[in-house]
Amino acid sequence: MTGAEAVIRSLEAEGVTDVFGLPGGAILPLYDAWAACEHTIRHYLVRHEQGAGHMAQGYARATGKVGVAIATSGPGATNLVTPIADAYLDSTPIVCITGQVPTHLIGTDAFQEADIQGITMPVVKHSWLVDRAEDIPRIVKEAFHIARSGRPGPVLIDIPKDLQLAEITYVPSKQVDIPGYKPSRHGHPKQVITAAEAILAAERPVFYVGGGTVSADVDPGDLIRIAEAVQMPVVTTLMAKGAFPDSHPLCIGLPGMHGSKAANWALNRADLLIACGSRFDDRVTGKLDTFAPGAKVIHMDVDPAEIDKNRTAQIPIVGSLELVVPKLGEALQSRMNGGPPKAAAWLSEVQGWKQQHPFRYRNSEPLKPEYVIERLRDMTADREVIWTTGVGQHQMWAAQYLTIDRPRNWLTSGGLGTMGFGVPAAIGAKVGRPDATVINIDGDGCFQMTMQELATAKMYGIGAIHVVINNGWLGMVRQWQELFHGERYSETLFDANLPDYVKLAEAFGLPGFRCETLEDVDAAIAAALQCGTACVIDARVDHEEKVYPMVPAGGSSAEMIDVEWAEDDNAWVEEGV
Repeated sequence: MTGAEAVIRSLEAEGVTDVFGLPGGAILPLYDAWAACEHTIRHYLVRHEQGAGHMAQGYARATGKVGVAIATSGPGATNLVTPIADAYLDSTPIVCITGQVPTHLIGTDAFQEADIQGITMPVVKHSWLVDRAEDIPRIVKEAFHIARSGRPGPVLIDIPKDLQLAEITYVPSKQVDIPGYKPSRHGHPKQVITAAEAILAAERPVFYVGGGTVSADVDPGDLIRIAEAVQMPVVTTLMAKGAFPDSHPLCIGLPGMHGSKAANWALNRADLLIACGSRFDDRVTGKLDTFAPGAKVIHMDVDPAEIDKNRTAQIPIVGSLELVVPKLGEALQSRMNGGPPKAAAWLSEVQGWKQQHPFRYRNSEPLKPEYVIERLRDMTADREVIWTTGVGQHQMWAAQYLTIDRPRNWLTSGGLGTMGFGVPAAIGAKVGRPDATVINIDGDGCFQMTMQELATAKMYGIGAIHVVINNGWLGMVRQWQELFHGERYSETLFDANLPDYVKLAEAFGLPGFRCETLEDVDAAIAAALQCGTACVIDARVDHEEKVYPMVPAGGSSAEMIDVEWAEDDNAWVEEGV
């Protein structure tokens, strides 16, 4: 068979059923094989290669499988760079297959030539420029193994056009043996015991759960057993939302720049942090040398490079979290003396903060974005919902006001903060889990970056709902300009009517709905849920609404800007807390 057909057979051998891509000259032999040979893989034709990459991410994040994106050489490949970088920072397993100019033209600046292997080197786990067609089955096997094992992440396979056309004897690859690549799995048993003893001795422990728990498919029950054993508060990062149920009484929610006061204050006063798949990101820690200043750190992570990278760990445990976390739970249970938890008084204090300082807003006209998100949450409470977002104010409001109780039901761009992530990620998630309701909460700025993928949704009947929180501005940038740049609104003003999102949806052959007042919201959501296809809700919201609380950039996470309702002058006032 040809090298191109070998790619398809190798993908089938890895259990791939869905891929996302866009053809072009250097990848054309693969697409020709797609049409010529029988196979079991469905291809989704995107409108932009960035969409293919984010669809592969949404698919991977929603299912736990490896997502696959395909593009041609040159601009096709470079359009995948953003989703590759996004997947790298958020530990998402995707395999990107790109075409390359024929081998004899590499290095000659041939038409649509780009050194995509070199370009993506800093943001992939590994990459290959194939130089022998016979190696394709082995390389595809290795690519999937690397993408899904250890700390998951993106890999790239760049295949010259002539090697896709070359005839080979196809020999399926059965084994993976990559010298030097042996991710640690089980964690050191003595370190696990030391960690359990430290937890039982702590007076103010905080369980700091990160996105690595979702990537590792850690059973939420194992996390719950650890937290309940010592009755300690649990914070879940933006990427970990749903890893530990939001509705559990021990969960105090999101820490960091737009996190809850209870979460940030608990981290600040803790004497022990149990970091599980967390990387001490700056959006969580704020000013690093003031973060949890009195706390010892237990750091569990599959990636040894994360240990001591940002915060020194007194008790490091390197291993696969789906194996390490249950062992820690067993070690705790075997050492419990049956008495009241040592941290009981601490938990009571933290839960008091949670009750006294919830996320809040003043529900009035103009329509508030928080209200729209609350109604989306409440009107889908009886459904299995996968939520995706873009990046900005709407993302933070969604993180604050949605209740997510299961892992892989919350998909957002964390580390890279990629605007435009929401639309294609929702499409990929719906392909991977067609029985779930998929709702993308997007901003008008983000939505306009990838809204062309509505054509993909229409073509294949991919029924995700897209809710545009439309304030007519680049809202998060506007918020920073208002608070920190003297209200100089430089190049952040959009137009809430440009485009008309209802007419835009209709132009794609999809239903569009609009809500502008409190009374409109429920009807628009109900219509979207009932229409049975992809659709768009244009939610016209107050452009002056800001996301609070907020830790200013470079500030301590314990010092937050917030708003209080001042009854004497009937206005919101900002105050430092």
